[in-house]
Amino acid sequence: MSRTPTGESSLARAVRVLDAFTADRPTLRVSEIARRSGLHVATASRIVGQLVDEGMLARGPDGSVRVGMRLWELASRAAPTRTFRDAAMPFLEDLHAVVGHHAQLAVREGEEVLFVERLSARDAVVNFSRIAGRLPLHLSSSGVVLLAYGPPDVRERVLARPLEAATPATITSPERLRSVLAQVRQQGYALLPGHVHEDATGIAVPVRNGLGEVVAALSVIVPNDDRAASAVPVLLATARGIGRALPGPDGPAGPATSRSG
Repeated sequence: MSRTPTGESSLARAVRVLDAFTADRPTLRVSEIARRSGLHVATASRIVGQLVDEGMLARGPDGSVRVGMRLWELASRAAPTRTFRDAAMPFLEDLHAVVGHHAQLAVREGEEVLFVERLSARDAVVNFSRIAGRLPLHLSSSGVVLLAYGPPDVRERVLARPLEAATPATITSPERLRSVLAQVRQQGYALLPGHVHEDATGIAVPVRNGLGEVVAALSVIVPNDDRAASAVPVLLATARGIGRALPGPDGPAGPATSRSG
């Protein structure tokens, strides 16, 4: 594999180009790709051209670049969450029918929450998460559940850095977040009114595999009113159903799993 004078491989630079694309910015100009990847424009342009030739990226009529169909195909074929999603979907659909708003599944990926599925309704309350989208762990009910049951070293790293706010209700105090995480482990769910948007309440519960490990979070986003807490029992029941339906004890995201405490 060829390497640059700095020792970085061609593959590593290609990954940097692909990492420039996000759920919020699925289409980019080459100059933006260069800036986001930290590569020289000429280098980024050459790598983009190679990835376009292989179908990993695609160019629009205006010269903009987006993720190509071949990359999507390969990712869908090899996705580690695919079996988990297939097992969970019947339960997620039933949950969505009951709450009438957003129902979603998420896993921990490093120090972020990654949403692997979401069902919504046309008139549902506002929700900023999306499939294949990420949020900081402290910023959503799913992330708070995954942080509560996650490895202690991850928890300490998150607590040690500044916690960004989306609304005045967002938890930005490490001391308060630590207290909320302990409460989540005690009561078995997170309920965060107005945490990401003033009009919405996020409620999440852990999904456990056959070994009792938390492998994912199941959540709903409902209106921020007195009825929000009524979703907790159906969420807990749905999570138990998903756990029983999982095909094996390993769960969807090996390194992100944690034994419940």
